[in-house]
Amino acid sequence: MKPTLLAFSLTALFGSGLAAAATTVTPSSTISHEQFATVLKGDWRMPQNAARDQYRHPEQTLQFFGVRTDQTVIEITPGNGWYSELLAPLLKDKGQYVAAIVDPAESAYAKKSADSLKQKYAADPVHYGKVEVVEYAPKAPVFGKPGSADTVLTFRNVHNWVDAGNEAATFKAFYTVLKPGGTLGVVDHRARPGTTAKDNEKNGYLPTDYVVKLAQAAGFKLAGESEVNANPKDTKDYPDGVWTLPPALVKGEQDKAKYLAIGESDRMTLRFVKPAK
Repeated sequence: MKPTLLAFSLTALFGSGLAAAATTVTPSSTISHEQFATVLKGDWRMPQNAARDQYRHPEQTLQFFGVRTDQTVIEITPGNGWYSELLAPLLKDKGQYVAAIVDPAESAYAKKSADSLKQKYAADPVHYGKVEVVEYAPKAPVFGKPGSADTVLTFRNVHNWVDAGNEAATFKAFYTVLKPGGTLGVVDHRARPGTTAKDNEKNGYLPTDYVVKLAQAAGFKLAGESEVNANPKDTKDYPDGVWTLPPALVKGEQDKAKYLAIGESDRMTLRFVKPAK
C-alpha cells in the first residue's frame, strides 16, 4: 500500500496550519493553570470524558510534554475526542490542532470512528472549527508534511501498533513529521517490571524499555519520564488484560466494585525529542 495523506479541514486548507517555520517561545504561549481550568470545566466536554480527568491528569500530562498555545500539535487516533475537547480550544487562537485518524477505507470500524469524530467537530465550530483531520494508512503512515509539527501526542495506542506489527513504521512517521527539536509525547499501559513485550502480548500492557527502544530506533532521544499517570493499585495480572479495568470493564458486573476501586491502568508517560540539527 502506498503512503497516503488525506486532509479534512472545517475552515482552512490543509497546509494552513502546518507551517514548517520554527515557533518562537513567548511567555504568553505557555498554557496557564487558569487556561487549563477553563477548558477542563468546559460545557462542551462529554460528561463521561470529564469524569476520567482523575485518572488521566490532563493538565500535568500536557505540561510535562511542554504543549504551548502557539504550537502545531498532532494527536494520533484521538478516539472519541477526549483530548480534542481540551487541545482544540487551547490551540485554536494561536496554534493548530491536528487529529490523525485511520483512513476510513481501512475498515468499517475505522469509518464509523472517523464519521463520529468528524461529526463531533462539525457540530461545534466555536471550539473545533479550526481542527484539521489527517487520514493515514496504518501500514504506511504519513501524518503531515515533513518537519511540520511541533509536537506529536499519542495516548494508549502503542500496544495496538505492536499487536498489528506496524509500530516501527509509525514511530518513524512521527520522526518525519516533527520539526528538529520537536517533541513526541507517549502515554501507554505499563507492564510489570522484568516482563517482555512477548510476555504481555494481547493484554494491552507494554514494558517501558520496549517503548523507549522503539522511539530510539526511529531516531528520538528520551528527554524525560513522569509518574503523573502511575497507578500502584494496578496488579496487571487480569485474564482479560487491561480492559478488565475501567473504563472498559469487560467483566461487566463481575467484581465491578473491585476494579473500580483500582481505577484505570498504571501508565508510563514518556517525552522524546527529535534532535535539533
